[in-house]
Amino acid sequence: MVTPSPADQSRVVFHRWTAVVPSESGVTAYLDPFGSETTTWPYTRWTSEERDIGFPATELVPSWTASAPAGSWLRVELQARTVTGGLTKWYDMGRWAEGGGDIHRTSLPGQGDEDGDVAVDTFVATRPVCAYRLRITLHGPGAAVHTVGVMASVVPARPSVPVSRPGEAAGVELSVPPRSQKTHAGHYLEWGGGGDSWCSPASMTMVLQYWGRGPGPGDLAFVDPADPCPAVDHAARDMYDHSYQGTGNWPFGVAYAGRYGLSGFVTRMRSLAEVERFIRAGIPLITSQSFKEHELPGSGYSTRGHLMVVTGFTTDGDVIANDPAAPSDETVKRTYPRAAFENVWLRTTSSGGIVHVIHPLDIPLPSSEGNW
Repeated sequence: MVTPSPADQSRVVFHRWTAVVPSESGVTAYLDPFGSETTTWPYTRWTSEERDIGFPATELVPSWTASAPAGSWLRVELQARTVTGGLTKWYDMGRWAEGGGDIHRTSLPGQGDEDGDVAVDTFVATRPVCAYRLRITLHGPGAAVHTVGVMASVVPARPSVPVSRPGEAAGVELSVPPRSQKTHAGHYLEWGGGGDSWCSPASMTMVLQYWGRGPGPGDLAFVDPADPCPAVDHAARDMYDHSYQGTGNWPFGVAYAGRYGLSGFVTRMRSLAEVERFIRAGIPLITSQSFKEHELPGSGYSTRGHLMVVTGFTTDGDVIANDPAAPSDETVKRTYPRAAFENVWLRTTSSGGIVHVIHPLDIPLPSSEGNW
């Protein structure tokens, strides 16, 4: 096996804030893009200091854990500084609430200009950026931010990726409960209809249940008792992005997990060797990848974008994953060849190594080179 050289790897930095203290307040009017009436909201606002990235970045992804129960919601915005020194406008990175009674949870399309654009949950720079600021506006009395972070990165152009050497998690497998998205086919068309479209809520539910967290029986009362896993339907409802018309908004998934006392963020890993550190620490990771069926032996399908949970590694270093695209819970556990998995996850035409990291506050993260 060949260990990737630095030139083969993404440049990634992750910044985190654990204290968000608003310093501005007021009243604002809001017209929901999916509503018909303007509503008035008291708000408080926090604006971060400008953070240097350390290299010319082309993508930034914020993520957060927060509280926004009935009667509240929050808006996350980002402003960047280009390498030529100019500031961009403020880009809207998401309007989020726990439920759907006050606003429609949504990303915001159509923001593109000469500096960049927002692709659902990712700021994509037209011109590389070297620094940024965040702005979070909390509407209503119940909104509060617990943690917020930003992943900044540049992914090298690479149609394929060298495979990394098996490392410290060889032979380690975590007991993550299996949940199939396919068993929810046809459920709740207003939130994506289950089946092919619910890989994100199925993956998030697996991780929450691994940590012993998630919605209680009263929260699941709206689901048919015959449902194979009502928690997946609940996650789909409360992760749904009305503009994207799907449940795959990365920060919305992290925010959903944060409702249950978990910490979390979105970042990029640079190899499976980094994923092994998390597995060794007892933390499963949700990965995002795209591939044709023959590129990932054992998958049995092709996808333009799909989430699954890495739960361990074989003694030879191959990837053990809970893949929700399986037809049943009993067939969710898969073993994928290390080289194939690493390639379809890290290459430029896939996610470039995107992961969701979800863990309890008392479970420490492994050591990092700055990308978490």
